Amino acid sequence: MEIDGSYGEGGGQILRTAVALSVITKKPIRIKNIRANRPNPGIKPQHYVAIKSISDICNAKTNGLEIDSSNLEFLPKKVKGGEYKFDIGTAGSTILVFQACILASLKTNEPLTITLTGGTDVKWSPSWDYFKHVFLPLIRKTGISANARLIKRGYYPKGGGKALLTIHPNKKIQPLQLDKKQEFSKVNGIINISNLPDHISNRIKHAAIKALFKKNLRSSIEIEQTSSLSSGTGITLWTQTEDTVMGSTVLGERGVSSEEVGETTALNLLREIESDATLDVHAFDQLSPYMAISRNIGYSSCIVCELSSHAKTNMWLIKQFFDVDFEAKQSEYNIAITVR
Repeated sequence: MEIDGSYGEGGGQILRTAVALSVITKKPIRIKNIRANRPNPGIKPQHYVAIKSISDICNAKTNGLEIDSSNLEFLPKKVKGGEYKFDIGTAGSTILVFQACILASLKTNEPLTITLTGGTDVKWSPSWDYFKHVFLPLIRKTGISANARLIKRGYYPKGGGKALLTIHPNKKIQPLQLDKKQEFSKVNGIINISNLPDHISNRIKHAAIKALFKKNLRSSIEIEQTSSLSSGTGITLWTQTEDTVMGSTVLGERGVSSEEVGETTALNLLREIESDATLDVHAFDQLSPYMAISRNIGYSSCIVCELSSHAKTNMWLIKQFFDVDFEAKQSEYNIAITVR
């Protein structure tokens, strides 16, 4: 199967998801024009490690798997359990690698344990706390059994973070039916901070609490101080019901005040809640492959405040592998999605 890596959003997501779906469906693929529209096209270290990880756990045959390559051939075999260790070598996202490995390993018959070194809280990626408190609880609702443990945080530019993921054999993936409005009443959160003054995390916390309080939402936000190779900070907020979890993450960066970091994170989550969404924008993007895979058991559904370019690209890619329909109904405040 040939896939155009420059389609739509055209980033590393196409590469990671396509290879993972190749393993699940046992369809060999050829990806061309990898990240062609990006300033630095081709396979970069974090993409390389993601594909190498998946390749190793399923003993795949590859051609073109090298840094800066714009074309890749991937011929998957059966996933095998065991223990694996990989090092991105930069502050590239360990979370994106973990997510690709979970998707690729849905049909494993043996547990897999993967230890990764790299970035845990970096730009253009879910934060570690989003992965642990939003993504993993959501995929567990589909019947997937995966557990993760943070060993050390890693920030840009040096990385050096370390985390461990265990994926257990799964039964059939169950649909997610989240088409009913939820009542969110409390927000939890974690602020991570390394090698920076305490007043930064305190200001982030107070700004987030203040924004949530204005909307009558109770909050409990912890501050986690750590040490790492590079300084960094960020905040992840999440809110949940029995049925679902929604989250919001913002990283601190030079030139952006602590107050803006905290307030923006809270306002982003409030926007999701006030739109009557049942999955946040990023969660739908990340869960759409699982919704497609479970379509033979039943339909999946959710409500989102908008469709991101990532999600649109992912839906296009998923349709290359599966006979699936994504039905999106736009209303004044949100979009109701049904996956059949």
